[in-house]
Amino acid sequence: MFRKQLLYLTSDALCAYDWNHGVLGPGQAFPASAAGLDGFAAWLEDPQERRLDVPAYLLTDLIEEDFQHQLVPHVRGKAGRALLERRKQQLHRDTPYRGSTLLGRESTGRHDDQVLFFALTNPTLLQPWTEALEHLRVPVAGIYSTSLLSIALVKKLSIAHEHLLLVTQQSGGLRQSYYEKGQLRFSRQTATIALDGVAVNIALETEKTRQFLTSTRMLARGDVLNTVILAPAAQIAKLELLCDNGVEVAYHFIDLQLAGERVGLRQTPALADELLLTLLGKHPPSSHYPPGALARYYHFQRARKTLYGASALIGASAALWCVINLLGGIADGASTQRLAQETASYQERYRSVMSTQPPAPAKTQNMKVAVTLGQMIASQAPEPGRLLGMLSAALDQAPQVALGQLHWHAGQAPARAAAGQPPPQTAPPRSALAGIPVAPPQALRLEADVAMPNNDYRAALAAITAFAQTLARQPRMQVTIEETPLDLRPSAALSGKSAAPAQDSQARFTLLLEWQP
Repeated sequence: MFRKQLLYLTSDALCAYDWNHGVLGPGQAFPASAAGLDGFAAWLEDPQERRLDVPAYLLTDLIEEDFQHQLVPHVRGKAGRALLERRKQQLHRDTPYRGSTLLGRESTGRHDDQVLFFALTNPTLLQPWTEALEHLRVPVAGIYSTSLLSIALVKKLSIAHEHLLLVTQQSGGLRQSYYEKGQLRFSRQTATIALDGVAVNIALETEKTRQFLTSTRMLARGDVLNTVILAPAAQIAKLELLCDNGVEVAYHFIDLQLAGERVGLRQTPALADELLLTLLGKHPPSSHYPPGALARYYHFQRARKTLYGASALIGASAALWCVINLLGGIADGASTQRLAQETASYQERYRSVMSTQPPAPAKTQNMKVAVTLGQMIASQAPEPGRLLGMLSAALDQAPQVALGQLHWHAGQAPARAAAGQPPPQTAPPRSALAGIPVAPPQALRLEADVAMPNNDYRAALAAITAFAQTLARQPRMQVTIEETPLDLRPSAALSGKSAAPAQDSQARFTLLLEWQP
């Protein structure tokens, strides 16, 4: 965005300037007539300059500009914006070019907002030029006012009067803008009456403005209105003779050359137009007046450039990623080659060392297998320690259970021999029982006695069941009650004497624990 088109609009003409890399080019004026519009269109369509794609900034210097100071209830958010919009429409119904700015808040009462409403009251002065820009699809960045833009000029010139009246000679006439504590409160434009190039009506117009400010209570009686006049050095001496300081008016003069240097203008301007255009070209603010549909081509252009920039960034990132990967591949290839050379060197050294050694009784591969099997047996061979630890913890929780006999077995649990029958034959050991390739299951058959006070079989059965459930809570543990103190099968016959006194006794039971490590 190094190029801009700065368009300076007055009631009689439009002056177009090229802004290129921070330099304001010479202006070309087009009168407000059909011939002027045709010339302006031809200037925009110049094939050598290619101005149709350059953003345009329209700066207005019109006498039909209204400023009104209003108090608005202090409301923020969506409701506050809607309130301001309604007030703008009430004050300026007949123009789309209206705006507002917040000046501050009242110090008393409801603390209402002090808002300055402004508008271009004659939109027909802009219509021919905006229609030409719309027809040629020129991207319009915004519509600006010289009165509002002069706020930046006051800051650049470091003018710090509490009541300031800035007087500038511009193409549209004599512009007088009133500032209170650095904020614009009012602005008016009048025709310039010149004699030998000097505006001889400055003092008269200043007095009219002071009387208006006093009558509208913007300026209290007794306040000094500091009037700062921007003029060429050759005219300052003549203006000093025309402008006499009074009780309520004090005149100050600033050379346009000094003002141009403060703004950054290379040449000395004849009018204040170039000062304001330079400020607009260097630091364009948000549009003072809504451009509406006129700005859509500018938004299209910004979106297109954003997409181009994003595409270029993505392309550059992809190219950088490819270069990084390529360099990484080259480095990896070099590292792989170096490692291959080192591997070949170590293998050659190994063969050289092994050639001097006597023949080994066993091959290296067999030794490796033997070591692996030894480690596997050491870590996975069955042993009853962990299973006995679980049984011991369960016995601690069941004091009524007394251990009798234990039968530990590695592998699947053997079937229990029936009464009067020989024990089943044990299968010969296999590699699986040694923990190869995984740890084998373990079985533990235990015979124990349970205390049975007063021959209470129900309590004994409950104690055995609780003991078995405690063991079954262990991970990967399966518990089977093989024999209980009382045969509960339907085919078994029960006998006893209820009249006999009950005595404390013990009952034998058998549990089978099967655990997978």
